[in-house]
Amino acid sequence: MLTKSRSSHNLHIHIICTMTETRIFYSCEMDGFIIHFHLANPDTRFISNEGKMMKVRLITSYGDIVLALNEDKAPITVENFASYVRNGHYDGTIFHRVINDFMIQAGGMDADMNEKATNTSIKNEANNGLSNLQGTVAMARTPDPHSASAQFFINTNDNAFLDFSAETDDGWGYCVFGEVVDGIETVEKIEETSTTSRSGHQDVPADAIVITQAEIIEE
Repeated sequence: MLTKSRSSHNLHIHIICTMTETRIFYSCEMDGFIIHFHLANPDTRFISNEGKMMKVRLITSYGDIVLALNEDKAPITVENFASYVRNGHYDGTIFHRVINDFMIQAGGMDADMNEKATNTSIKNEANNGLSNLQGTVAMARTPDPHSASAQFFINTNDNAFLDFSAETDDGWGYCVFGEVVDGIETVEKIEETSTTSRSGHQDVPADAIVITQAEIIEE
């Protein structure tokens, strides 16, 4: 959830953004009375009121991260991600690429930088209208737009240049399919870790940051 507030004289604006809704609350003081009113859902770049929110917990060596997945906007991607969670693929993998003020990437390498086998790659659903905003989770891929399999990244900045713009090799972008709803402090801790080069890969955390277990939260 993202929360921002802004005041102008006696008018106060409070913006609360979650995966399920965006609410803008206004309050103002008039003649000693405080009046509250709000607008609902003014921006749907990421928010989906209709979507079913599956949640996944990533238990890492730096703390837990909880993701809410948008099945309404990215059904193929969410089912693909969930299948890897269910079969234990992510257990023992590391955050192998960390770039401050950009993103943290995981899901494909073990602690020895060996790449894990994956299933068939999936269709890119980046044209779903969701944006690579700070705190969202998206699929990593090769230059082939439809090559995503298991690797994913969490945006640690607003990275709109990664969004879909056209159905071309350069325009497909990276599919957003969820967001962090708990554990953003863990994401920030991972983002701030020192990095090095290992096994031909750059931006690798100097000390392994391990996903010890990924699990679907039953509610």
